Amino acid sequence: MGAQTDKLFLTVAGRPLVAHPWLRFDGAPFIDEIILVVRPGREDAFAELAGKLPLTKPYRLVAGGKERQDSVWNGLQALSPHSQIVAIQDAARPCTSLALIEATIAAARKDGAAVAAQPVSDTIKLSDDGAFVARHLDRSRLWAVQTPQTFRVEIILRALTQARAQGLRITDDTAACELIGQPVKLVFVPGPNPKVTVPEDVAVVELLLGSR
Repeated sequence: MGAQTDKLFLTVAGRPLVAHPWLRFDGAPFIDEIILVVRPGREDAFAELAGKLPLTKPYRLVAGGKERQDSVWNGLQALSPHSQIVAIQDAARPCTSLALIEATIAAARKDGAAVAAQPVSDTIKLSDDGAFVARHLDRSRLWAVQTPQTFRVEIILRALTQARAQGLRITDDTAACELIGQPVKLVFVPGPNPKVTVPEDVAVVELLLGSR
């Protein structure tokens, strides 16, 4: 989006992008509280936005860390002590349905960890140098993971503690579960659940939000 653009505050379907997932989770009857992990220095912008939204659930703003796993860790530390299940969501993924959120929560409650995912439909090739194909991958076994990524709280805390202890950098919360041998349940996403990454994504997301 460009170094000077805070994509979470781009106007999408009449609201800042981040407002859409925030309101979706706020309106979910199976969600008790919301923790927003924000870039340090942007707390006032989020607090101002909160004052303009019809929110009903308690929320807290927490400063993010250097890496994604550090931000997730900071968010987990802010959970209420009685919390049993946590759903971790990309703020730039505004089309996630209530049914999908609920499905990942049910799966995490049963299996300990769950992730929204779709089977890969494109042909996938592996490249060692970024210029030439090294080998073909069997797409029938490949899944693209999205969010929510949902866990029993004690499991994701244990997994991230192990990652931190080993000094590992992970870009996906479920990857930490592999370190402790925790199986992660794939929860099929039946429809589009895109993440806004490049400017062209905005038009697609607006169409999806408008159709809902």
